[in-house]
Amino acid sequence: MRISGGKYLNRRLTCSPGIIRPAMEKMRESMFSILSSYLDGSSFLDLFSGSGIVAAEAASRGARDVIAVEKDIRKKTYIENNLSFLEENCRIYIMDVNKFLAVFSKTFKFDIIYLDPPFNFKHKIDLLTRVFKSPMLNDNAIVVIHYPEEEDSTFQNEYLPFKLFDKREYGRSNLRFYKGTKDA
Repeated sequence: MRISGGKYLNRRLTCSPGIIRPAMEKMRESMFSILSSYLDGSSFLDLFSGSGIVAAEAASRGARDVIAVEKDIRKKTYIENNLSFLEENCRIYIMDVNKFLAVFSKTFKFDIIYLDPPFNFKHKIDLLTRVFKSPMLNDNAIVVIHYPEEEDSTFQNEYLPFKLFDKREYGRSNLRFYKGTKDA
């Protein structure tokens, strides 16, 4: 895997053992192109971080504060190594995403939150709604979720508190970009 843009362009990262589905390079390039005007100086949260490639990409493209959250302890050393070269303020939490949200929802504030739950994760809408309602979102925050194509109809719900501003498809992978204020 390599970083596809920004100041760390072409920096290689290693993939950890176990189940991992690193965000495809083409998808990352497209996602960060859409986010480019929001990244400079932003705070970025990468939930279900896996290898840390998305967190590294965010830092490479201008995020100043980056947090990567991954519960699989076997991936800890890989994520640490993959993010060790970053000059930006970067923290890694090896813990369940739900626990992270419960423990740190009032500690941190983010401009961009990226969710990449395992494709077989059954509670994506619940998690997304929880993130939307969290006090950790700055005004006008952006929330991006990566999910499998076959779940697209699940995300048609009108009750989601943020507005969909972009949607992209990459083979079997879909990204939805939400933006809004806390009162949206």
